[in-house]
Amino acid sequence: MSVSGRQPDAALQVLAPIYDGAGWNCRPTDDAFWFRYVAIGDEQMSVRRLQMHGHLRGTASTGSDVVVHWLERGRARVQTAKDVTRMQPGAPPSLLPRDGRFEFEYEDWDQRLIHLSKALLLEVAAERNVVGRTSAFDRRATPEVAARAQWQRSLALAVDAFRTHGAESTAWATARREVARALLVLHPSSGERLLDRRSAQDDRIRAALDFVLNHAHEAITVDDIADAASLSVRGIQEAFKREFQRSPMAFVRETRLDRAHAELQSVGPEPGAVAEIARRSGFSHMGRFSAAYHERFDEHPRDTLRTTAS
Repeated sequence: MSVSGRQPDAALQVLAPIYDGAGWNCRPTDDAFWFRYVAIGDEQMSVRRLQMHGHLRGTASTGSDVVVHWLERGRARVQTAKDVTRMQPGAPPSLLPRDGRFEFEYEDWDQRLIHLSKALLLEVAAERNVVGRTSAFDRRATPEVAARAQWQRSLALAVDAFRTHGAESTAWATARREVARALLVLHPSSGERLLDRRSAQDDRIRAALDFVLNHAHEAITVDDIADAASLSVRGIQEAFKREFQRSPMAFVRETRLDRAHAELQSVGPEPGAVAEIARRSGFSHMGRFSAAYHERFDEHPRDTLRTTAS
C-alpha cells in the first residue's frame, strides 16, 4: 500500500480509518503541505512509514495490534490519561498505548511503525515461556543498545524477505517471527498485556497456558488441559478458540514444533539429533513429526540442521 497527497483533507480521508481516528485536525505548517503513507506486510506483521510536512492531532487507537514506533524527523507527543510521551528523532523505539484511545500531536515528521498481531506475539512468547507471567510492557523503559541492534537487524531481514520472496513465503513467515522475538528482547518485561483485559484476569485460561507450556513435551490430552484450568473439555476448547483461534491440541502441537525448530537451529548435524530433539519436544512418531514439521516450516527437520551447519 502506498498513498500520497498534497491536501490535508486527503490525509484525513486516508489515515483516520487506519487508526480509528476521531477528532482529527490536519493543517499545513507552510505553503508546501504533503503526506505519504507506505505499508508492506500482512495481518500478522506490517512495516509502515508515515511522512507529513504539516500538523496533525486527534485521538487514535491501535486496536489489538502491538505497535512499535520511532521518529526519523520532526516532533511528536503521545498522551494517555496516565502519562505524556514526547518523541524526538534518534530516541529508541517505543510502544504506542494499547489500552484504549490516546491523544497525539505530530508536526513535520517522518515516522516508522511496526504492527505485530497479538496472535503472533503470543505464539513467540509461548516459546520463551513468557505468557502467564505477571509482567507487562513498559512503554517508557529504555531498551538496551544490543537489543536495539537486534531489532533493527530483524527488521532489515524481514523487509528483504518480503520484497524478495513475498507474503506467502517461508522466508517471510520466519522473518516476522524473528521480529517478534526481537521485540521480546527489546522490551523483555512483556507478556501479560498480550492478552486482552478479560483474558489477563481469567486465572483459568492462565492456568491452562502455564500447564501447556510446562508439559507440552509430555503426552498430555485436552482432558489434562481442561483439568488444569478447572474447566470442562468443551469450555477449554471454546476458550482456546476464542483467545488463540485454534484448538488446545493444535496449540500444544505448535508449541512442540516451535521448540523443536528452535533447538534444531541451535545444534550441529550430529547423528540422531533429529530423533532426540523430536523425542524431547514430545513427539513419539518420527514420521508424523517430520510431516507436521514440514507443514509448519516448509522444510524437513534434517534440512534445518543442514542450513544451521552451513
